[in-house]
Amino acid sequence: MRVSTPKQVLVIGGGAAGQMAAWAAAEQGAHVVVLEKMPQTGLKMGLTGKGRCNITNARPIDEFIAETPGNGKFLYGAYRRLSNQDLLERLHENGLLTKVERGGRVFPVSDSAQEVRSFFRTRLQRAGVTIHTSSAVQSLRRDGARYTAVTTEGNHYAADAVIIATGGASYPQTGSDGSGWRLAEQLGHHIAAPHGALIPLVTEGSTAASMQGLSLRNVELTLEVDGRRQETLRGEMLFTHFGLSGPIVLSLSGQASAALQEKRQVRMLLDVKPALSAEQLARRIQRDMDTHRRKMLGNALQDLLPQKMIVPLLEAAGVAPTRIAAELTRAERQALVAIGKEWPFPIVATRPLREAIVTAGGVCIKEVQASTMESKLCPGLYFSGEVLDIHANTGGYNLQAAFSTGFVAGSEAGRQDHESHYDSN
Repeated sequence: MRVSTPKQVLVIGGGAAGQMAAWAAAEQGAHVVVLEKMPQTGLKMGLTGKGRCNITNARPIDEFIAETPGNGKFLYGAYRRLSNQDLLERLHENGLLTKVERGGRVFPVSDSAQEVRSFFRTRLQRAGVTIHTSSAVQSLRRDGARYTAVTTEGNHYAADAVIIATGGASYPQTGSDGSGWRLAEQLGHHIAAPHGALIPLVTEGSTAASMQGLSLRNVELTLEVDGRRQETLRGEMLFTHFGLSGPIVLSLSGQASAALQEKRQVRMLLDVKPALSAEQLARRIQRDMDTHRRKMLGNALQDLLPQKMIVPLLEAAGVAPTRIAAELTRAERQALVAIGKEWPFPIVATRPLREAIVTAGGVCIKEVQASTMESKLCPGLYFSGEVLDIHANTGGYNLQAAFSTGFVAGSEAGRQDHESHYDSN
């Protein structure tokens, strides 16, 4: 009687995508080994959601594609295999309870990202997955139908299938340092130029810095590239010592970063009062001038604007803060309205890639089969998570992409009857 040998699957990277891939491969009966370069698994997952872990989003899964500006359509197949509801059902059945908050964001009931990390470690242990931490992979080679990974310590790991789930290049202190791209290149894959997505932006001059720490709600921000408006978002933003940050800034930053890489001119246009038309804002300013007619403008606008914003906005409009309210001319009022509705902030750079929440760029998706996450160049090689050229907006969409692609890669790599449909020719 012939006894089949379990398929040997090697997962490089122990983050969200890698752990889900390992879990899924083990469910297929494969013998799974995870190589994680850091002393612990899931470190970046422990930082998400400000330490609470924004696991996914509760919005309809069809809407996830629109929230994924970085090659979202590539994920259709993965989301059919593991949707957000499928993910939550899997977590709940295994003891991790969740809750839904503003914007559909899903968090663990405990508000602890460490509970999520512990949950995955326990699940992998129960599934029989072997995890080797502090095991950085230095090289990956294909030996016929098998693969061999060599760690910096000189250890060799052979496998029938390999899943690269090493993340991008943001938060390198968690292990995401671009090493997975080098491994992919060793096997012939091309890498789309990495740049920051969901990354704070550096502005020209000192205007933003003068408002450092000021957080705004219900404002509108428009991305302009080479004088053409690209996208407008309404929500929250933050002024920092270097420029702009906050949710709507981060959501526009991927496009801004790509444009900066191409040496194009980038500006953010801020509407501080989007609920008011220009005419309504003009009347509101005049009303405040009448109410505080004897005050200097630096104080007369305190009912309309945050105190920290008044002087910078006046200076941007070319109006002296020491002017008396009653003396404000019609032209000056119009200048204030123009700046209030469209305050330009030239963008000169992004913050360093290591500060990005998510990396854009990575393994070219044209070289990966979307339905299986298998390489079109190397049979038995799979990819999952941020190592791929995919990225989404904030709100749990990036973790869902990691979990879904990890599930598909693991399920396919672990199948005993799987036959690759691509060769290296």
